[in-house]
Amino acid sequence: MEQYKQEFIEFMVASDVLKFGDFTLKSGRKSPFFMNAGAYVTGEQLHQLGLAYAQAINDAFGLDFDVVFGPAYKGIPLSVVTCMGLSELYGKQARYCADRKEAKDHGADKGNLLGADLHDGDRVIIVEDVTTSGKSIDETYPKLKAAADVEVVGLMVSLNRMEVGKGGVKTAQEEIQDKYGFPVASIVSMAEVVEKLEGTVITPELKAAIDAYYEQYGVR
Repeated sequence: MEQYKQEFIEFMVASDVLKFGDFTLKSGRKSPFFMNAGAYVTGEQLHQLGLAYAQAINDAFGLDFDVVFGPAYKGIPLSVVTCMGLSELYGKQARYCADRKEAKDHGADKGNLLGADLHDGDRVIIVEDVTTSGKSIDETYPKLKAAADVEVVGLMVSLNRMEVGKGGVKTAQEEIQDKYGFPVASIVSMAEVVEKLEGTVITPELKAAIDAYYEQYGVR
């Protein structure tokens, strides 16, 4: 496993973003782990987050793109810090763009989007915290295509939960790939989290609970 992935896993735990215990997800599933990217709140945390996204995007998709797009709301700061990380690590000057939940009807920046304008032919990377159902992509992808004839190069999320999506057969990430035709990647997967933390943060009892969760909700 790459060094930055190992560091990112430790970073998620230290930042209280990745938690282990007994959680009820929005889907109604009972999960032994939970991730909340909203817990990244300090300048240093956001700095590290942007660097991790930048490295993962470079590894998965390269640097041939123009815009980093973040679906509201959590994707907005993600798009900003990712652009900063790309600039710091690679000298890559990507533009950030995000959508609004409610369109702004006044001012020079009225409309559904904020940040950079989109132009025909722009190559776009979408950033999200985690993809469970693909609902946010279903909402924001039409906004992207309505704004301009852009090409989505890929979607980057921080954690691949590795569980079945709405269809009950493939992961949510695979369902998005099949539906929209662009690749989906993650900084780390839950398999990598378990590999890194087993024997320390992940006790034998917690490992058994994670295994039972994937027995029920994992992709077979």
